[in-house]
Amino acid sequence: MLSQVLENPDVTAYLHPKLSIYNLPWPADWVAVFGRSAPLVVEIGFGNGNYLLALAQKHPDCSIIGLEIASRSLEKAERKLGRNGVQNARVVFSKAESALAHLFEPRSVRAFHINYPDPWFKKRHSGRRLIQPDTVAYLASRLELGGRLYLATDIYEYAQMAHEVLQAEPSLRNCLDVPWTHTFPRLITTKYEAKGLAEGRPGHYFLYERVGTDHADPPIQKELDMPHVVIFTPLSAPEIVAAHREQQFHPAPNVHIKIRDAYLHQNGRAALFEAEVIDPTIEQHVAVMLHPRAEPNTYTVKYTTLGQPRMTLGLHYATALLARWVVGLSPAGRVLSSKVAADVG
Repeated sequence: MLSQVLENPDVTAYLHPKLSIYNLPWPADWVAVFGRSAPLVVEIGFGNGNYLLALAQKHPDCSIIGLEIASRSLEKAERKLGRNGVQNARVVFSKAESALAHLFEPRSVRAFHINYPDPWFKKRHSGRRLIQPDTVAYLASRLELGGRLYLATDIYEYAQMAHEVLQAEPSLRNCLDVPWTHTFPRLITTKYEAKGLAEGRPGHYFLYERVGTDHADPPIQKELDMPHVVIFTPLSAPEIVAAHREQQFHPAPNVHIKIRDAYLHQNGRAALFEAEVIDPTIEQHVAVMLHPRAEPNTYTVKYTTLGQPRMTLGLHYATALLARWVVGLSPAGRVLSSKVAADVG
């Protein structure tokens, strides 16, 4: 049976473990992922996977990484790579911002390719655009010296914005004599490139190179230790769950926490809290447990493995805030010990 699977090129890609921002080490061990040491080339938002496949076939000496958040695109690209017997490419479920902050070491990537990113036309959505000063600073920092950033868009307004952001990044140099060009050697014509040309919108192609400057590279953000708080309260788990209402916190800039629902667990001895935690670089949906200890009326507030939580500052804040709320339900409540990296006052 296994030999039949191995001989079927349509499924060989599925023999690789599914990779995501939630299960890869921070930073990722790309040598272990690919089974070799090779230059890294990254495509951000690979869509149907055709350009990713072309990259892998054009550069067999490189390890090709595709970043995408659409499940359908991830599955389609895996099938495409498998059917073509490609062994030097992997797809990763991750937002670009998360991967740049957590998966890639400074000066470790040979090239980034960004083809026709979502323009987010509405003004109120402009903050969702990929090309932002902070993200470009990360892109530049992850490029090796001489490494290149390729960007293509068919939206003139997006090209104008991208030009302003890219030229303002001190560790990038424009390799063109103009802000962008309408003619550029391409591996293939992508789906959105063809659509834009058919509708009369030419491509705007950018090429930038990482240069040596005194500009400090943002360090990779690694995981913190597992947070936990030990508390005393005379209240039982059912009483704590009954008292819970949805809570929202903003304990630090760009850190947002929502404790949505509470559920009884372990036959009513423990409680589970459903939490949404947004850090500047990653969003997580996790479960925090109020777990009974051997000592009467004592609990540990900690994370479960549900949802593959990554230990960020936001999760430390969520732990501390939830523990403080439970303690505050009773005048007799108190914190016995705390292991968190967040000061919630």
